[in-house]
Amino acid sequence: MALEITDATFEEVVLKSDKPVLVDFWAAWCGPCRMVGPVIDQISEEYQGKAVIGKVDVDAHQEFAAKYGVRNIPTVLVFQNGEVVGRQVGVAPKNTYTEALDALL
Repeated sequence: MALEITDATFEEVVLKSDKPVLVDFWAAWCGPCRMVGPVIDQISEEYQGKAVIGKVDVDAHQEFAAKYGVRNIPTVLVFQNGEVVGRQVGVAPKNTYTEALDALL
C-alpha cells in the first residue's frame, strides 16, 4: 500500500528523503485516479526499501498540489533530492512510472 502523505508530512517524507519519491496526487471522486491507484500500490510493494511511494488526496491536502502546479488529476510527480524530476499527468501504463524510478536508482 502506498504511503498516505499529508500537507503536514510532505516536507519530511518527500522533500527530505534520501531515496527517489513517487507521489500520486489524486481524489476519491476521480475515475482515472481509481485506475492509477492499484498500479501505484503495486509499485509501492515492488520498490519497498528502494524508493518512497505515496499518495496525496488533493481534496484534503491542497498546499503542495498548488505549489507544484497540479491542476489535473491524477498527476504523478517523481522527486529526487527534494526536486521534481518527472511528471506524468493522466493515466499511464505501469512501466511509465517504474522506468522513471529505475532511472534514479
